[in-house]
Amino acid sequence: MLHDPDRHEPLAALPWDEGRARATIERIVADTVARFDPVHGCWPTHPLDRHEDDRADAVATTLYDGAAGVVWALGYLHAVGAVAARPAVPIECDRLLQINRAWHDEFGATGLASWLMGQTPIHMMALAASPNAGTEAALEALIEGNIANPARELMWGSPGTLLAALFLFERTGRARWAELFRATAQQLRSELEWSEAHRCAYWRQHLYGRESTYLDAVHGFVATALPLIRGRHLLDAAQWEAWRATIVETISRTADREGDQANWRPQLEAPTATQKRLVQFCHGSPGFVICLGAFPGTELDPLLLAAGETVWSAGPLAKGSNLCHGTGGNGYAFLKLHGRSGDPRWLERARAFAMHGIAQTERDARRYGQGRYSLWTGDPGFAIYLWDCLRAEGQFPTLDVFFAGGAGAGYDGSGPE
Repeated sequence: MLHDPDRHEPLAALPWDEGRARATIERIVADTVARFDPVHGCWPTHPLDRHEDDRADAVATTLYDGAAGVVWALGYLHAVGAVAARPAVPIECDRLLQINRAWHDEFGATGLASWLMGQTPIHMMALAASPNAGTEAALEALIEGNIANPARELMWGSPGTLLAALFLFERTGRARWAELFRATAQQLRSELEWSEAHRCAYWRQHLYGRESTYLDAVHGFVATALPLIRGRHLLDAAQWEAWRATIVETISRTADREGDQANWRPQLEAPTATQKRLVQFCHGSPGFVICLGAFPGTELDPLLLAAGETVWSAGPLAKGSNLCHGTGGNGYAFLKLHGRSGDPRWLERARAFAMHGIAQTERDARRYGQGRYSLWTGDPGFAIYLWDCLRAEGQFPTLDVFFAGGAGAGYDGSGPE
């Protein structure tokens, strides 16, 4: 078996209900706005997002599980038409940057450029709200200074700022962002290692004081493949062909297959027997389908379809409805496969997970007495998944899309009054 049944729960037999999906989006947005703390500029930290070393008054600011992600999510939902009214919460990017820097300083971290934990996306939100040379210069410095980051993964390392450079180029057309994209891609190419045992290339991550060889969609190989695939038009033909061959080789040779299913272990070099059988965005087949969703051609399609069958067979995750390690994130794999194949069963499966996730969100709110206010681990991210199920498209937030109208800038694109 390619998954651990104890990490999943049976799929609820709930028919797709567009009205309930829309009502849940509205409920999540209204609750999120109502629970904003204007004194501290944040939202209540959910018990599942609280770390052992967090102070009682700690303010989470990150795109991943903090205020920046909530700001982005609420702005995005309005910009794409998922909610009519502009969610108005008085919070400034400058304030987020100040608190985020203090958090990094407190723990001696050197990841200010981090895509999911640092300042790069906050500056990008500020740039969308009010384009200016100072913010652009700050972004250039962050992205350029992160090129040789030994983390070599999406959350903290250069793959995250590779993605940022791509979003900025798409937003502005400015040549400097394309140059930084190519420079980062070249550095990552030079850092690839070769595994004789697995006959494929991989990256070694130096992260959290450890050395790892992750393959996954947050810390590993396939997460780095995503911005390279999306930004291949910025590479010359020979460069992209080299990347294409490397991606196909590594993805194909590291897959574990059983019957019509496929999954990937978290790390390349760790003994297979010691690794968890995970099926969630951050580790396992859902993240591979999502990150490879825009891969050109059909060469990987049989493997991606097999990965989708694993996600369906495993069922919804017991951890809740969130994107990173929950039912909503897994559902995005179905939306990607629907987009690639046009097969309606994948959309049906995505919507089945959406209905189950709605029930999970309601159940968890009753259990904990609050919502989970974060983009990647909480309710606002799941609301975006519901919207994508309604429109039958799969644009994973902050990986496939960042700027959407004024969404990247804050709630109404104009900053606080």
